[in-house]
Amino acid sequence: MSAVVPLGFARSWVACLLSIASFLPGSAGWAADTSEAQNLADIVWLAQIQQAATRLNYVGTFVYQQGSQVQSSRISHFVDASGEHEKLEILDGKPQEIIRKNDEVYSYIPASKTLLIEKRFERDHFPGLLNASASEVANHYSISRGQSDRIAGIECETISLNPKDNLRYGYRLWADKQSGLLLKAQTLNEKNEVIEQIAFSTIKINLPFDRAQLKPSYVATAEWKIERSQPGRYGKPLNQWQITNPPAGFKRINELRRTLGKHENVSQIVFSDGLAAISVFIEMANTTSTLREGSSSHGAVSMTTRRLGDHWITVVGEAPPLAIQQVAYSLQLKK
Repeated sequence: MSAVVPLGFARSWVACLLSIASFLPGSAGWAADTSEAQNLADIVWLAQIQQAATRLNYVGTFVYQQGSQVQSSRISHFVDASGEHEKLEILDGKPQEIIRKNDEVYSYIPASKTLLIEKRFERDHFPGLLNASASEVANHYSISRGQSDRIAGIECETISLNPKDNLRYGYRLWADKQSGLLLKAQTLNEKNEVIEQIAFSTIKINLPFDRAQLKPSYVATAEWKIERSQPGRYGKPLNQWQITNPPAGFKRINELRRTLGKHENVSQIVFSDGLAAISVFIEMANTTSTLREGSSSHGAVSMTTRRLGDHWITVVGEAPPLAIQQVAYSLQLKK
């Protein structure tokens, strides 16, 4: 992400622009200048929301809801001279725990006695938000402020991100007025209906560094299975796969090889418009595969699977079905 001016200074600068414009009501560019300054202020605030997720110390419990599915998680996030440290605990259903130091991620799955080790490339995990600069996101979403509100007892500013086409969803965000930390996010469909939301129910911000909060709960893992997802290729090099008609703004941001359950040697290519992410999974076709061609959607997640020569292609992401299908059916293997 590009460097961002500190919020206090940036707000003063924007306020100055607005004040200057107010003294020139008769000038031809007055309305345009005011609108541009407000747009700049919104972009600065969006950038501050993302920075707060990576630079602050906080501990809280948040609830994710998609349709009838509800899941609670607890997050502990601390920062020191060596970078970010985070522990995420899944509180409902089968236990799972994720420990992260910067981009190194360790996922503990006790039900299968599995430890998954991988690198994190996407930055869009709650309360994080963006995979690109706020100004890039503004190319594909209209940004606007809403009324103040309270989340988990904290005064928040609301901000809406409305898509400029039908290939992405809209979002409504609530961020702490003081720190900028994202406290609630809703995903909206084309009818402006909420199809997914996530929000803190309890949150403490600006805590002192507490290493005890970051320790994994599972230490007797000598007999656990270790799986690693790693950058790399199998079979055809991933750079031979191309999308001839990608949704506008979606760029290739990562590729890696991983094991997904019983599916081994699966290649994954990730595309993002800076806010939404779409993953393309590629595996060799074989007689034991349970994959079938078709499309489906659940809440904000859409998926399309198709057979392409000797490969199965599965495209999944938090985007409208039209965008997912556009990726799936414009994917080609260069000869």
